[in-house]
Amino acid sequence: IQNTVGSVAYISDHQQPADGSFAVPAEVVELCRDVDVLIHDAQYSADEFSDRLDWGHSTPEYALAVARAAGAKRLVLFHHDPSHSDQWVRETEARLAADAASEGIEVMAAYEGLQLTSG
Repeated sequence: IQNTVGSVAYISDHQQPADGSFAVPAEVVELCRDVDVLIHDAQYSADEFSDRLDWGHSTPEYALAVARAAGAKRLVLFHHDPSHSDQWVRETEARLAADAASEGIEVMAAYEGLQLTSG
């Protein structure tokens, strides 16, 4: 979605490479290039992903790799696994936010009722 006040890319149920790498397909980078907000699937931890290689989801770390490759300004992690506690989500958000801060990428975890504004 792109208009005069900003752009958003929404990537749900996005399977990261089954080998666990962070290789981002060119068409995904193009879809997300320089967006203001990237909303990306972040369902599984790395440990969980290794047992669910073909379930059609990603890790938060892969979502950040997509944001980096595309030059997104803000990454919103969503599609959290129901087995993850709120604490797990907050800790993951904080860890990735700290990792991405020096690159100017804001990272946040989606939550029920979240409203995003652009501009």
